[in-house]
Amino acid sequence: MVVDPHSTPARSRPSVVTISSYLLILFAVLQVINLIITLATIGTIRDVLRDAYAGTEANAANTIADVTFAIGIGSAIFVLLLAIVLVVLAVLNNRGKNGSRITTWILGGILVCCTGGSLISGAAGGFGGSTGTTTGDAPSPDEIQRRLDEALPGWFTPVSTLLGVIGVIALIVALILLALPKSNEYFRKPQAGWEPPVPGAAYPGYPSTPGYPQVPGQPGQSQAEPGYPPTPGYPPPGQPGYPPAPGQPGDQAPGSDRPGPTPPPVS
Repeated sequence: MVVDPHSTPARSRPSVVTISSYLLILFAVLQVINLIITLATIGTIRDVLRDAYAGTEANAANTIADVTFAIGIGSAIFVLLLAIVLVVLAVLNNRGKNGSRITTWILGGILVCCTGGSLISGAAGGFGGSTGTTTGDAPSPDEIQRRLDEALPGWFTPVSTLLGVIGVIALIVALILLALPKSNEYFRKPQAGWEPPVPGAAYPGYPSTPGYPQVPGQPGQSQAEPGYPPTPGYPPPGQPGYPPAPGQPGDQAPGSDRPGPTPPPVS
């Protein structure tokens, strides 16, 4: 008997999958907080860049400030959209969808590289990702970073760094949990199994065959078997005119010219 996998009981979700989904949702929440911080401070960053590059050649003041402003807003929104997708994937992962797990690995790996790269770049030298002097009349990255530190709130850099570190750790742990053996067993598609038929049970797809009475006259049964149809041309069993069983004593059958059985000789 082939067992339909859809009729089997729901699989129990392991705790590692549930924790992984919570970590993905945590990463999304951190990106929302990061977007709020970016929107609150991006205007100040643009003003600092305009002042720092004021009077430089090639109108670099407006160009660099506006480009930095656009990149900051675009990057925060893009990461936020990816985080929303991770929330959807977390819900699908809880339902055992293996395709969503594979997508989570791909998208999560990209986000780890992007977020981790930003943290490394910021730790290397703040704005510009490096320290040192610059050519021409443009200010150095150290000078720009000093102006940004003076203009931005004191909590900006520590909070941004903390959010980035927690987000990367949460994302890495979530991806690892989805690769554990318990997760693999949960996401494995159930296969249709075979079970031996139960005695007396109907085979799937076929109606049950009603019991057919045995033929009258068989050893161990009476001639008037309930439910067995009478023989055409003969009265029902037990009625006058019903032929006796072979070897049974008696005269000839009613309505028949056939002589009855010969009586035994008298000694």
